[in-house]
Amino acid sequence: MKFLGSDREASAAPAQRIRGANSKLRHVAALKRDRRKRWRHREFFVEGVRSINRAMEEGWGIKTLLYSRERGLSRWAEQILRSCPTAACLDLATDLLAELSDKEESSEILGVVAMPENDPARIPVAPGLLTVVADRPASPGNLGALLRSCDVFGVHGLLITGHACDLYDPQVVRTSAGSLFSVPAVRLASHRELWAWLAASRAKVGEIRIVGSSAHAAERLTDCDFGSSTVLVLGNESRGLSAAYREHCDAVVSIPMRGKATSLNLTSAASILLYEIRRRRIIGGSGPAEVLEGGRCPIRATGD
Repeated sequence: MKFLGSDREASAAPAQRIRGANSKLRHVAALKRDRRKRWRHREFFVEGVRSINRAMEEGWGIKTLLYSRERGLSRWAEQILRSCPTAACLDLATDLLAELSDKEESSEILGVVAMPENDPARIPVAPGLLTVVADRPASPGNLGALLRSCDVFGVHGLLITGHACDLYDPQVVRTSAGSLFSVPAVRLASHRELWAWLAASRAKVGEIRIVGSSAHAAERLTDCDFGSSTVLVLGNESRGLSAAYREHCDAVVSIPMRGKATSLNLTSAASILLYEIRRRRIIGGSGPAEVLEGGRCPIRATGD
């Protein structure tokens, strides 16, 4: 895969060889563990082929690349280095790379990536808008998986409100499997900032329905009208949909369930809701012109 032209057109930036702990490595380690440092420096830690590839493809700013020539580099790794001529390249001793990695066997390349602007204007607003609001998600794993579901089902943006886990936590980045770089995701301090964005969006596209989800709602997901533009609101994992959101919803729906379980994991519930919205839009003609396979949306299940 080519990112910035042919192999002859790009060359790797000069590398700094590092064989012992220093300030640059301490800075990268701090980005991994400290939310405040990530936001102060507006950069975050990335590991994994999918994440680095997607960051490159989507044009995110790669600040630093860390690797070890002691262990050898694949053609993919060499290409990444050539494709980022402005990134700082740190050639580490193998044991230092292993210390920074979160994997049992460290990835070939670790990265530091610049954060985009934390501005809801990054979310494209047009007729047929589908946006997800996650209110106070507490689990980084859930948030990363939610980003992946948003990516799979064509969500235009994710808004995270209230006191929540950090969007750029390494576990969020890793669990999203690259989707963080494809789905515009923005932090908002509270629901009040959301209403301002919603008012501006309605001025552009007209009606936007707000649909909440609750295991105790009387209206079923299958009976809800999802219109051409929808904001889907998901409550906190343990507390559910807050009163502030519930009173602003045009509808609150439940997922029909059988068995003894009374609720679903946040990401599982979100995936079901988004699948149904997408299915209904395709069948109703208000979504993208895609062909259903056997009456189902053409979604492919893959492993990590």
